[in-house]
Amino acid sequence: MPTATYKGLGDRIDYTPSSAVSAGDVVVMNNLVGVATEDIAANALGSLAVEGVFDFPLESGQAFTLGADVYWDATNQIATDAVAQYLGKCVKAAAADAATIRVKLVPQEAAVSGSATGSA
Repeated sequence: MPTATYKGLGDRIDYTPSSAVSAGDVVVMNNLVGVATEDIAANALGSLAVEGVFDFPLESGQAFTLGADVYWDATNQIATDAVAQYLGKCVKAAAADAATIRVKLVPQEAAVSGSATGSA
């Protein structure tokens, strides 16, 4: 009996919202961020993209270089350099006057408690 069964590429996950979600909405689920690529009605099964490259609204006055960490401010619904919910990596430099930033979604790894010990 196999221990794992392949279910898909992993770039999308099933999601059933308690209230309607519009295409483009950012959904934060603990350490996982997803983007709705289509409208999802309340209590209806849909899916969220958890991998891919997306343009997000950018906090005014912030500039990003290629490869910089980008965070999501869920309260203000903007990408920022302030440590908040990790979103991913900047994949197109953004000047301080830019309205959007292009980000490669990168799932945040969960913190591991404890420490590893061993000998060589």
